[in-house]
Amino acid sequence: MSYLGVESSLTGRRWVGPGAEVARQAEAMVQASGLPLPLCLVLARLGVPVAEVDGYLAPKLRDLLPDPRTLRDMEVAAARLLRAVARRERIAVFADYDVDGGASAALLLDWLAQLGREATLYIPDRIDEGYGPNVPAMAALARDHDLIVCVDCGTLSHEPVAAAVGADVVVLDHHLGGETLPDCVAVVNPNRQDEDGALGHLCAAGVVFLMLVECGRQMRAAGQAGPDLMSLLDLVALATVADVAPLRGVNRALVRQGLAVMARRDRPGLVALSDVARLDTAPTAYHLGYVLGPRVNAGGRIGQADLGARLLAARDRHSADAMAERLDKLNTERREVEEAVRAAAIAQAEERGLEAPLVWAAGEGWHPGVVGIVASRLKEMTNRPAVVIGLDGDEGKGSGRSVAGVDLGASIQRLAAEGLLLRGGGHKMAAGLTVARDRLEPAMARLSDLLARQGAGVGGAADLRLDGMLMPGAATTELCERIELAGPFGAGAPGPRFAIADAQIGFAKKVGSGHLKLTLSDGLGAKLDAICFGAFDSPLGAALSEHQGQRFHLAGRLDINEWNGRRTVQLRLEDAAPV
Repeated sequence: MSYLGVESSLTGRRWVGPGAEVARQAEAMVQASGLPLPLCLVLARLGVPVAEVDGYLAPKLRDLLPDPRTLRDMEVAAARLLRAVARRERIAVFADYDVDGGASAALLLDWLAQLGREATLYIPDRIDEGYGPNVPAMAALARDHDLIVCVDCGTLSHEPVAAAVGADVVVLDHHLGGETLPDCVAVVNPNRQDEDGALGHLCAAGVVFLMLVECGRQMRAAGQAGPDLMSLLDLVALATVADVAPLRGVNRALVRQGLAVMARRDRPGLVALSDVARLDTAPTAYHLGYVLGPRVNAGGRIGQADLGARLLAARDRHSADAMAERLDKLNTERREVEEAVRAAAIAQAEERGLEAPLVWAAGEGWHPGVVGIVASRLKEMTNRPAVVIGLDGDEGKGSGRSVAGVDLGASIQRLAAEGLLLRGGGHKMAAGLTVARDRLEPAMARLSDLLARQGAGVGGAADLRLDGMLMPGAATTELCERIELAGPFGAGAPGPRFAIADAQIGFAKKVGSGHLKLTLSDGLGAKLDAICFGAFDSPLGAALSEHQGQRFHLAGRLDINEWNGRRTVQLRLEDAAPV
């Protein structure tokens, strides 16, 4: 049943409100806690029991952090790293080229620096070397190092790990494991096939952080003081959000504490990046995922692969400023490349049809550094798993993004085992693949079938989910601040979205490059400012700016706008329907 009777909004979406069970749970929560109904609706939708509300709104990392030793090989991995530190062995860190890999590497480099040690950083080039360890790189590193730590990669790298003759190898990863593991000192990975999956939601930086916690435990047992681990949580938070790990349980606590650390502006690289991005407020999960993360990623996508990791590990502001400027420029170039691929991919996917369990597109020469972002755009647009592939010669390299409840990584890995892909792997929400050009169609057909068995394509692409209804006068800064306590919001914990019913538009003005500023009222004196980004790219712009007194149901997210020291609430408008 549609919410407020909106079966097809101005953007063609059906509005869906809270179900009966969520509504009952929220009412019970209001009675038991005295919290405002809008907040209780959000908590009920997130599945928070009434008895656990206080703990959820004020999560303590020490209460939620798991025992690192529940992961196989953890004690061995930590002991080997500590031995390398104590004996002043030569250490190399081999990392993936995305934010999670860069942050994981920076965690280790920072931790080692606090102990007065240094390590060699190696990040493969996306185009020339591809993802993960390769034989030439590992063999070369082994000649000059005693220990190689692979972060955010390595679980499936049997041959490259074997090529590291003369060096010990430790793998700290979270990608799905195969039936066998590389022959090395330790493989710490919550997604090994012999793990129970209880910590499978951790990103690689979360795994690295747990190992550093274990290192601290072993150092204390030996009567030694370890580095300050809490100061490293800004990196864990950045990686967790950027890698689309679900913000539930310990991940939520890690991100929440990490955002507080980041707000202190102690890390030169993140300060430089925030400044170049003109981020002038305390960071939120949104900023990690959509402002800072893409810039860190830009080096690995279309520029210098190790630039993001080196920025995150930078110890002086001067070098950090130079790297941040370079990444910002690369990010601008990345947007231009992405836009061209996005337009072509959407056109192709629409021609193929957007109602299938899998939405996919493949094109000649599409840059491998942007196919993952474009896949994410397709996923958001269709509410279906999406794969985008760049073809070059006899092969295509692609990336996929999934929706909640559909494990894309496992399906990709199964395709590789069946021989339909040359290579493939990843985790539930994101995966990479390499496919022979002549197997492209059968591979995508098989993938679509596997995803359909998990329920992909069942949800309506046009549903807009709402937490409830608000009157303009109820949208206060106090309410926004209380709702934020239920955050941070992101993957696995979508941000709250509310409807403003039967609203009058008193002011509407086009601003910037196609945005629309509005003032809404309920006709009883209460007003609420709103902004609709990209309004004129959809029917919203014309309908709302030329309203001629028409009243509308409006939907969007509340946020606090800070300007010249004033804090006011505004609705970030996403959809509307005439009354």
